Amino acid sequence: MPQYFGKLPTTNQPWTTIGNVKAVTWDNNIINFDCGDSRFTISVLAPNLIRVRLALTGEFVPRRSWAVTLDDAEWTTTPFTVRETEATIEIETAQIRVCVQREKCRIACFDKANRPFAQDADMGMGWRMGAVAGWKQIAADEHFYGFGERTGFLDKLSEVKTNWTKDALDYDALTDEMYQAIPFFMALRPEVSYGIFFNTTFWSQFDIGAEQPGIWKMETRGGELDYYIIYGPEPAQILDTYTQLTGRMPLPPKWALGYHQCRWSYESETVVRELAKEFRQRRIPCDVIHLDIDYMRGYRVFTWSPQRFPNAAKLISDLAQDGFKTVTIIDPGVKYEPEGNYDVFDQGLENDYFVRKADGTLFHGYVWPEKAVFPDFLRPDVSNWWADLHKSLTDIGVAGIWNDMNEPAINNRPFGDEGEKIWFPLDAPQGGQGGQGETSPRLGGLRHDSAALASLRASGGLANPKGDKGDIPASSSTHIEVHNLYGLMMAKACYEGLRRHRGSERSFVLTRSGYAGVQRWSSVWMGDNQSLWEHLEMSLPMLCNMGLSGVGFVGCDIGGFAGNATAELFARWMQVGMLYPLMRGHSAMSTARHEPWVFGDRVENICREYINLRYQLLPYIYSLFWQAATTGAPILRPLLYHFPNDPKTYSLYDQVLLGASLMAAPIYRPGVEHRAVYLPVGTWYDWWSGERYEGPIHILAHAPLETMPLYVRSGAIVPMQPVSQYVDQAPLDEIRLRIWPGNNEYQLFEDDGQTNEYQDKIFSLTNISVFTESNQTVVEIGARVGEWTPPLRQVIVELVSIGEQRFQDDGKPRTLQF
Repeated sequence: MPQYFGKLPTTNQPWTTIGNVKAVTWDNNIINFDCGDSRFTISVLAPNLIRVRLALTGEFVPRRSWAVTLDDAEWTTTPFTVRETEATIEIETAQIRVCVQREKCRIACFDKANRPFAQDADMGMGWRMGAVAGWKQIAADEHFYGFGERTGFLDKLSEVKTNWTKDALDYDALTDEMYQAIPFFMALRPEVSYGIFFNTTFWSQFDIGAEQPGIWKMETRGGELDYYIIYGPEPAQILDTYTQLTGRMPLPPKWALGYHQCRWSYESETVVRELAKEFRQRRIPCDVIHLDIDYMRGYRVFTWSPQRFPNAAKLISDLAQDGFKTVTIIDPGVKYEPEGNYDVFDQGLENDYFVRKADGTLFHGYVWPEKAVFPDFLRPDVSNWWADLHKSLTDIGVAGIWNDMNEPAINNRPFGDEGEKIWFPLDAPQGGQGGQGETSPRLGGLRHDSAALASLRASGGLANPKGDKGDIPASSSTHIEVHNLYGLMMAKACYEGLRRHRGSERSFVLTRSGYAGVQRWSSVWMGDNQSLWEHLEMSLPMLCNMGLSGVGFVGCDIGGFAGNATAELFARWMQVGMLYPLMRGHSAMSTARHEPWVFGDRVENICREYINLRYQLLPYIYSLFWQAATTGAPILRPLLYHFPNDPKTYSLYDQVLLGASLMAAPIYRPGVEHRAVYLPVGTWYDWWSGERYEGPIHILAHAPLETMPLYVRSGAIVPMQPVSQYVDQAPLDEIRLRIWPGNNEYQLFEDDGQTNEYQDKIFSLTNISVFTESNQTVVEIGARVGEWTPPLRQVIVELVSIGEQRFQDDGKPRTLQF
């Protein structure tokens, strides 16, 4: 092996691959394959969903399903057949056929047209010390998406993606580990698509043809191979099934869809009041003000600075009177302060709530409050305690919580010193006491991972786990298994605390770190980006891949967090930010201010116009959130989502769809006023000019600084409302249905936007259709269905460029002709 640049040659351990199938049995929906010393199973869970598990020793170790909300036995029974031949065992459902070769035990899937997908490569499944892996073939013209939070372009072919949560400060297009670890992806080629959920919380990695062209590999440092195959044939069906598996988002409060303003930090009550006053005087809509770490007393979580925020309750009440909701940041690091009269630390220490090392000593690291200790959120008693700590905030009117630094992000020295980033020792026990008492589905039953611990002990890396309170309970895990879960479990505790202490009111939760299924508990932002054109460009594929990973309520810091935006960059970023499901402006300490008015009148007017458009589109956007909550559909979508058989969309990362109807082609380079735009098959209209195009076609769009190219599909039905300065400023007494000629159906979702009554079916749905008949365009509005009734209002039906008709909304069906 050659040496270069002083590096020593390395030899990888060889892989041991699974042997031939020696016997096959099945029980209910599980087919067992005996392969000598090892065995694997295929569980048939749905017509398009199977689960594959490999036990190296022939015995499966009991495992938690951290992300999975439905146990294998809880899926509706799926009919399937098993056929055995001398060479194969075939399992067939209504949608797919799974073929297992007896020799070498290779798995291949086929659709009803006999097109293969998710085919094992020659290696199939194998293991070596500390790792287990599976290899599959990359089909011709196959492309790969999802993988959670990822930088770079949309398609991840020929890349390596590692799943290990990390503080990715100063990330760029080449960064691998990020704040989120979501081991899920989908593969797409014309007529065929499938998804893979790699069911492991340990360190894991996907290699999508980087090491071996034509082969993708999944590898984990857990004790067994466990993955789900989800057949499409299109992305929408994959996400529908994947979010049945890992859960769907709850509906956020409608105000959370408005504009959020944030900075590290608005350091005093005076500054916050001035900020709120500027928004209202300048008539720039805003619903939420975020308070970063400097609202606290010396960075102690769940406290307020008595000097800078002497009357937080009065401030929050006054902001609420003027239409602003307050969101406060909370970090997991609790200041280590014996005899400091700090209740959070005292309670946590007294009840042994903080993470300890394997030898029982308290683990500490350094974050904002300097020396800090960290709650073990995997313990139900700790999670409940943390949830209840939020009552001190909700009691004074805090409406949402922003969870940060929860990868966890820790230094080994005080932040002012030169130090290194660390995390908990990999052998630190977590989960501890009361693991069986977990109340949320599939999150209980904590235990040691015996294989991982045995490996660590054999290498001398783990002493007998004994603490101040005796033996670590057998229901513990170690950090090597649950590192990726820390942010997820913190967000879950926060969600449950707000749900408990804000009564029937919906709350807003935001997290930086998470794992698969994080959509059940929180929205997510892409962490500490930079005020660079490259980061504006990269935000679209990042958010689209999050949506394709089941996480729809996502955003990036508008203007960039670190560094100083130029006026042109900020204007272009605000245009793009109008499309983000989470629309938040944020900037860092020591940077220039990034509020919409600081760049002069021209940029202020652009910001106002696009924030106004965001508020006008809220009925349309809110219905997209309902779709996400009920089907797992992304809110912001790459074009391939709706055009999966058009290869021209496969690498198209810089155009996005907001729902099915609106397509944007933003400007993301300085000085650019024209750009190429691809319009897929169908009729398209320019949102601004009304000009009509027949796709598929490439056009050159003119985009002066005031304009972001925006297009609408024929038949689009886009409900809009009048501009307001905040979501609940006044009852919605007018709704406009903007409709473009064509054929389409649309469902408008409405409820009170504030309470959890929608979960008791207190909402309404209105079906709207448009079609052409005898040279007329007909709009049919169905009867409003549901238990919720909107306020008295006028409905304006606008057939764009043709005319409009109006009526008082009484919920009855109507047919309008143009």
